[in-house]
Amino acid sequence: MPLVLQMHNVSRTFESGGEQLTILRNVNLKVLSGTAIAIRGPSGCGKTTLLHLAGTLDRPTAGVVEILGENPWLLSGRKLAAFRNQYIGFVFQEHQLLPQCSVLENVLLPTLAGFGSEGDARKRAMSLLERVGLQHRLSHRPGRLSGGERQRVAVCRALIQRPSLLLADEPTGNLDPETAATVGQLLLDVAAENDTTLLCVTHSDELAARFPNTVILSKGSIEYADDF
Repeated sequence: MPLVLQMHNVSRTFESGGEQLTILRNVNLKVLSGTAIAIRGPSGCGKTTLLHLAGTLDRPTAGVVEILGENPWLLSGRKLAAFRNQYIGFVFQEHQLLPQCSVLENVLLPTLAGFGSEGDARKRAMSLLERVGLQHRLSHRPGRLSGGERQRVAVCRALIQRPSLLLADEPTGNLDPETAATVGQLLLDVAAENDTTLLCVTHSDELAARFPNTVILSKGSIEYADDF
C-alpha cells in the first residue's frame, strides 16, 4: 500500500509573550493508504496542531511533512492550495458550512477549483448525500438542518474530491450520543469504501473504540502508536 502521510522529526513552536512555546516535538509518523487512526491525548497536547500540519493548514517549525511523497511546502501558494483541495479533505467540530448556500452547493464547493467535469461532480455530490440520507435536503440551507445533518453534509463536502487523506477534528464533539455514533461510523465506513486514509482527533472513548488504530500524544510527543 502507498505511503500517504509521513512526518520526519516534526516540531511546531509558537511565540507567546516573548517566549517560545513548543506544541509538537520531534514527531515521527508513517501512515499508509486506507489506514484509520484515532488521535488521542489531553487538551493542549498538540492533537489539533498535528492535524493542521498534516493538512497543510500550518507548516512545521522543524522537520518535514510529506503527503503522497510530496513536500507541499516546496510548492508555490497557488499550487499548494490546489494540492490541498485535490488530495486532502477536512471535517471540523464546527461544520463550517456556508449559510447562504444550499446543501448541494456546500458539498460542491471544493469542486469549483475546476478539477473534473461539473456534471460528474454533481452526480458524485448527489450520490454522497443519498449515502448519508440527505437526498431530500438538496435545496435546503444549513439553518434548516439539525446538527447531525449539518455534520453529514460536511462529511460529504470533505469526500467530494475523493481525497487520499481525510482529517477530522472532534467531528462529533457537538453532537448528542446517538447522532455522534452515527456520524462517527459514517466517517469510518465512507473512508473505508474509498480507501481513504482517516486521521481523527477525538476526546470520545466511544468513537475512538471504533478505530482500528490509535496514536496517543502527551506534551507534544507521541507517547504511544499502534503498529500500522
